[in-house]
Amino acid sequence: MPAEHLGSGEPLPREALEQAADWLLRLHDDDSPGTRAACERWCAQHPDHARAWQRARRLQALVAQVPGDWALPVLGRPQDRQRRAAIKRIGLWMTLVPGAWLGWQMVARPSPGQAERTAIGERRRVILPDGSALWLDTDTEVRVEVDPLHRRLRLERGQLQVDTAVDRHAPARPFEVVTVHGRVRALGTRFNVRLSTHRTRLALFDGVLEIHAGTRPAWRLASGQQAWFDTAGRHASEALDASVAAWTRGMLEVDARPLGEVLAALSRYRRGVLRCDPRIAAMPVSGAYPLDDSERSLALLEATYPVRIHRSAGGWWVVVAPG
Repeated sequence: MPAEHLGSGEPLPREALEQAADWLLRLHDDDSPGTRAACERWCAQHPDHARAWQRARRLQALVAQVPGDWALPVLGRPQDRQRRAAIKRIGLWMTLVPGAWLGWQMVARPSPGQAERTAIGERRRVILPDGSALWLDTDTEVRVEVDPLHRRLRLERGQLQVDTAVDRHAPARPFEVVTVHGRVRALGTRFNVRLSTHRTRLALFDGVLEIHAGTRPAWRLASGQQAWFDTAGRHASEALDASVAAWTRGMLEVDARPLGEVLAALSRYRRGVLRCDPRIAAMPVSGAYPLDDSERSLALLEATYPVRIHRSAGGWWVVVAPG
């Protein structure tokens, strides 16, 4: 094979560059431990492989930033002729001098993503560029990143519900939600994601979710289930509680939930401090409580259960105590 030159550094065979490009595509499709291990074995087969992969890794961050007709156009079938053309194009990119890539990065770098936020007590519906619908719960922040390769949401805090649309982009781009604990890939789904300090919680109403967390193998959540996972890859699932989605209708629906948990949920929708006396924190509570009117919810609790509401600091500090 003829050699391609960097202008600075030693020449590399075009075949090695194209194989490195192919590994970029494979890992984009399937970033699993098995695929990564196979790529490492390929790198160890020959010094040219290792050098080509090193160059590919240097440029990997830029691959998604080139114009649409040069971006990775096909990420699906290995024998597709368009995919083979994409591999050749990426191999060509890796022959460019580093200065040209740096210049391109400075001129064509896209924005890091649009941030969508809600204030305390606010809920909002957003239609994403691909047509997917996104509901943001109170005090939520999510960054929307849509490019020729991905549809990705980075949940920084709070809770959201997603109803994914069929992607009209060719090829269809994966739809992912990323949190500090891992990555969730939607396979034609409607689902809920809530971020807490130590865990990410999922509720799946339709479709399938693929979850990547820690170093453990990816696992799947089926329709009608809910689950949690953490950064170590630990997880557990159970049957879906349909009331998980009640917040999108402005309600908190509970069935024999501890009063302390109910008040903690209501506190997310109001300013100030809402506390539960530890003596009654375990009291089971059932009912439907409006999230947009927490004072009304507190009045309903006081009228239904043996509790008394104590307010101070002009109503900013509220304690629910035994009645």
